[in-house]
Amino acid sequence: MSGHSKWNNIKRKKEATDAAKAKIFTKIGREITVCVKEGGADPSSNAKLRDLIAKAKSNNVPNDNIERVIKKAAGEGDKNHYETIVYEGYGPNGVAVIVECLTDNKNRTAGDVRHYFDKFGGNLGTSGCVSFMFSEKGMLLLENTGLDEDQVIEDCFEFDADDLSADDDEVIEVSCALTALRGLREGLTEKGYHVLSAEVVQIPANYMTLEDEESIKKMNLLLECLEDNDDVQNVYHNWNMPSEES
Repeated sequence: MSGHSKWNNIKRKKEATDAAKAKIFTKIGREITVCVKEGGADPSSNAKLRDLIAKAKSNNVPNDNIERVIKKAAGEGDKNHYETIVYEGYGPNGVAVIVECLTDNKNRTAGDVRHYFDKFGGNLGTSGCVSFMFSEKGMLLLENTGLDEDQVIEDCFEFDADDLSADDDEVIEVSCALTALRGLREGLTEKGYHVLSAEVVQIPANYMTLEDEESIKKMNLLLECLEDNDDVQNVYHNWNMPSEES
């Protein structure tokens, strides 16, 4: 199992403060709302909803909150309408950045995202300007509760995993082709593994390093502002972040 985590390089870990938890609840709630409206409120027949519920629970979202969001989204009285928008641009020194949003106000979100890029030495680009540097992969997170490494590797590759990494004692990251994600999740669940999340992510083909402190500071601030915005669901980039920032 490789020790270097691709996932930690492209998705920042946030401290579990109350404010951070509230934002996580909001973001996952929006995902669940859209998912229920598109595929129904029954997780047994809506695989994506099943994955989102697991994701919510792994982020300590209370069951009552999850059920409330699902019921509201399934009811005819819910007027929330979220639209998926993807922004692409460059951070300091040309770091490629992809920002995935769920918003009920495109003008507000576009203005906010553009402001963040401009403020911290980057620039918002056109659709396709950086996405060619990334590829979509399935990413599955397993709870690592004293698992046997060799057995994990054998089980994951049985269900067409591409790669595994474990840079801490709590989580094992498993990547796979998009077509293999559902089978991998279901297969590992049947074998008794606790799947924390299973979702599609953007993996950069290459990473770049920032050398000067000013660029590092601006890149960190750009990521913080993007991730603190309720409309922003995911931020992907090709910055090879220093280990202490991962």
